[in-house]
Formats: sequence, structure tokens, C-alpha cells
Amino acid sequence: MANKKYSTKDELAVFYQAKVDGLSAEIKQLKKNNVMYVTSELLTFGLAIVAVVVSCMDGFAAHWLMAALAMLAVYVVVRRADVKNGRRIDRRMRLRTVYDKELRYVRGDLSCFSGGSRHKDPQHAFTFDMDVFGHDSLYNRIDRTVTTGGGDMLAAWLGSLLQSGGEVALRREAVDELAGMEKWRTDFMATGLRTVDGGAGKAEKIDSGEILRAVGEVGGMRIAPKAGRRWTLAVAAAALACFFALVVLAACGVVPATLPVMWGVVQMFVVIGLNSKSIHDISRAVEKLHANLHVYINLIRHIGDADFSSAELKRLQVKLAEGGGGATASFGRLSEILNSLDRRGNFIGLILFNMFALSDYFLVRRFLKWQREYMPQIGEWVDCVSRIDALAAMGTFRFNEPKAVEADVVDADKVVYEAKGLYHPFLGDKAVRNDFTIADGEYYIITGANMAGKSTFLRSVGVNYILAMNGLPVFAERLRVSVFNLFTSMRTSDDLSRGISYFNAELLRLRQLLESCRHAHRTLIILDEILKGTNSLDKLNGSRLFLEAVAKLPVTGIIATHDLELSKMEDEHPGRFHNWCFEIELADNITYTYKITPGVARNQNATFLLKGILKS
Repeated sequence: MANKKYSTKDELAVFYQAKVDGLSAEIKQLKKNNVMYVTSELLTFGLAIVAVVVSCMDGFAAHWLMAALAMLAVYVVVRRADVKNGRRIDRRMRLRTVYDKELRYVRGDLSCFSGGSRHKDPQHAFTFDMDVFGHDSLYNRIDRTVTTGGGDMLAAWLGSLLQSGGEVALRREAVDELAGMEKWRTDFMATGLRTVDGGAGKAEKIDSGEILRAVGEVGGMRIAPKAGRRWTLAVAAAALACFFALVVLAACGVVPATLPVMWGVVQMFVVIGLNSKSIHDISRAVEKLHANLHVYINLIRHIGDADFSSAELKRLQVKLAEGGGGATASFGRLSEILNSLDRRGNFIGLILFNMFALSDYFLVRRFLKWQREYMPQIGEWVDCVSRIDALAAMGTFRFNEPKAVEADVVDADKVVYEAKGLYHPFLGDKAVRNDFTIADGEYYIITGANMAGKSTFLRSVGVNYILAMNGLPVFAERLRVSVFNLFTSMRTSDDLSRGISYFNAELLRLRQLLESCRHAHRTLIILDEILKGTNSLDKLNGSRLFLEAVAKLPVTGIIATHDLELSKMEDEHPGRFHNWCFEIELADNITYTYKITPGVARNQNATFLLKGILKS
């Protein structure tokens, strides 16, 4: 697999830098070619004009006219080469933008990627506490989607975990395959890139929702149903046959020349009059698609050309090919309809095409055929593109994190969580790794001083589980987990606009936790302090009461606390409650080990640090 080629992010940085430098050199050369092409166009066109002028002065000499035609022919050839060169420049600039952003990622700069802040939900079971969305979040690190549908799909997956080891294996297979398809992924992202800015900012995504809304509006329109019937086609064919017959007869002198002209004019006004409302309705409905459709079609073609082997990617690819030529044919024909509407804006073309070809009638007829054949599949096709978009983003994350490993997800009727060398993915190489095993139905009380690592450890447990249950690599030497529900309570806050105090917000969160646990088969809860918003004695009694109640449910828990009295539950419930801690060493300075060990923390640092502040 291609991502094994790079064992560190430094090696990835070298790879991405080489790609950026190579593309920059190509772009520079192509831009030089562009200057040459423009100069050649001006020269050949000017020479053609000179040749025509000289020919006129020389009594329309044939050899000068031939020279003018030759220059025009050269101009056309050079112009076509110039257009192709411009496309090459645009393509390489898009690729360079993609590689430049990935280079910034491996160097720790996430500013050019979306954080998905709009998906933040303080009421969610775990995403708010686990930093799944927002600046410097998990989503911020993974999202490379080029469609809004893909971004929403990725957010939905990170917020709703898969329900079986088999589902995890299917997604992991697809993610791993895409991780190994570096060129395909980069081309996919470059194809969907809406702004080429050298990676200076977040690119605008293709609006999948706008496509669905516009297509849905188009599909629900009742436009001139008679135009789709066979008898109208027969009438149109007969009208055109009569028109051209009159043209031939007029050319032969059999009928007056005014007769085919009058026929054509009447025919034009009839066609425009009968179809003008339908054309207006179609134009109004599909005009919103112009900005997205061309790029979207190229994405679908890129997916169709891929040689996938994983079951999930092949399933999605086959789904995109179903139904009358599939998504490519459907969106391609819709694009042709849009182009026809654009050409209709030419007044002379409007008259001539309706006079000689009844173009408005056949445009409405083509639209009705597209509406009838393809509308039922559009929603499924957009969903398929969104899924592949999200999987491609995950594949890029897999490729960019060479030190991460695959989790072992087992189907077990209990909570299984066995970690060796576990660490938080946001900390990188500076992270301290910890071993930790969570047994089903048991509770782990974690004590320690401020800043000793309790909260980071809790998030390491949670965020790696989220990754594992999405088929993504985890940040550990080894991680073995089963499928269970996850609920956290670490960042409760008040809501003054709704008159909810901090303590009341905590109670509401604990109620939400209990409801979630009652409806789940197995749950792991992760709590950072219980009832922080009340006095010490009340907090202790309330925490004990809550833990004794929740222990009667099919729940396993990790609870961080500063209240050392809570650790006595291990004595009262031996074998069910366990004490672990993050210890610090107090001397002239404080030493933080960030290593979790069995037992209860002895040293605290608040008074020590406050004395230092007062002394200074």
C-alpha cells in the first residue's frame, strides 16, 4: 500500500515539496509557451490582414489571397494550441494548490481546511467534548471534500459510529484503497477545486444541496406535456418537411420565393409562442446549476474511470452507472440542455434555429425525456458522489498519518477497549503514550493535579474510538475495541439566553446521559468531573449517588476528578471501581510525567503554583 512508502511526516513533506516544485517549474514553462502562442497569434493574424490588403491593391491577386488563407489557417492551429496550453496551466495550478495544502498540513498548518464549525452541537453525545468539529479539530484534519454533500457526509459519519465490525471492515477497505491511490485522489481534489489560490485559503465547495434543490424543482415541474407525445413529433416533422419542400420548389421556380419565407416566419412564431413559457420555466429552474454542473460532471467521470477493487467503492461506482447510461449521461444531457439555453440567447440564432429546426420545440422535448428517464436516480447519484468524496478525504488522512495503525474491531457482546501506546492524534510526536485496558461494566476513577494530563487522556480514549469505528487509523501501538455506544460529559456550559445556569446544564447533561444509556445495549461513558457547579460535599455525595445509579445499567465508565474522596469507592466496591492517577513531582519546579498509573494521586499543584505567583 502506497502510504507505507513514507514512515514519517518529514518524508511526506519532502514528497509534497517535490510535487509543488515540479508543478511550479512546469507552470513557468507553460506560461512562457503562452507568451509565444499569443505573439504567434498576433503575428499570423496581422500577416493575414496585410495579405488581404495587398491582394485588394493588386487587383485581388490569387496568390495573396492564398497567403492570407494560409496565415489564417496557421492562426487557427496556434489558437487551438494556445487554448490547450491554457488548460494545462489551469490543471497544473489546481494540482499545485492541492499539493501545497497537503504540504501545509504535514507541517502543522490547518488554516486552509474547513473546521466544520457549523456541525458543532453541544448536545451531541460526544462530538463537542471530543473536539470533532471546529478549529484544530478532528474534522479540520480530515476534511478534503470538494462537495458540500461530501463534507456533510463526513460530518455525519464522525458523529454516528458504525454498528458492526463488518461495516468497519468495509469502510476501512475503501479508505485503505484510496490511501494507496495518491494520484487518483489528487486528481479528484484538483477536479473539484473551485478556486485556485495557491492554498492561501479555503476553497469554495460544489454545492450538492443546490444541485439537488434545482434538480428537484426541475423534476417537479409540469412543462408542456404534449410536447413529449408522438403525435406532436409527427406534426413537427411534417411542418419541417413542408418547409424544406417549399424551399426546393422555390429554388426550382415552381412556387414564389415568398411562400417558404412566409411559412418559415409563421412556423417560427408558432414554435416560439407555444414553447416560450416552458423555456422560461426551464431556464429559471436550471440557471442555478451553471456554476456547479460542469465540475460535477467531471467528478463523476473521474469516478467512473477509476479501477476500484474494494467492495464499497465498486458498489458506489456501479450505482453511478445504473439507469440509462448512468449519472454521466444524465448530467451530461442536462448540461447540453443548459448550453442550448445559452445559445438561445443569441437573437439571430433564436430566429434561424426556430425557423429551420423548430429548436424550442425539440429543446422542450429533450428536457421532458431527461425528466422522465433520469429524475428518479438523481438523489441516489448525488449521495454516491458524496460518499466517495468523504471516503477520498479519509483516504488522504490515512496517507498523511503514516505512524497511525489499524484498530482491531471485534464483534463482542461487551465493552472491549485494550490500548497499548495510546496517544492523542493532535499532539503528534511530542505525545506521551499510555497503556490502558477497560473491562466491561467496570469504572475507572482517575485523579491527578491540574494540567497533569487527565482531560487529554480521556479525549485520547474517545477520539481514537471514533477513528476506529469509522475505519480510520488510530494513534497507538495497538488498539483492540468492540462495538458500543459512546457518551461523554466534559464541557458543560451555562446558557444565559435560555436562563440555564451551569449547575442546571450539568443536570440536563447527566439526564441526557442516563436516557442514552437506557436505550443502548452497551455504553462507555467518559466524564471529566461530575457536578462541578456545586460545593465540595454536595458534589461528592451527588457524584457517589450518580455512579452507584449508573452502575446498575449496562455501562462502563472513566471518570476524572479532583475529589480524592471519590477514590474510596474502590474500597466499597472492590473489583468494580478502580483508581488510576496522573502523578506529578514537586520540588523546586513541577515535573509532569503524563503517564497514567494505578492508585490515587498524592500531589496537587494549585497551592504550589499560586504561591509562586504571589511570590513573584
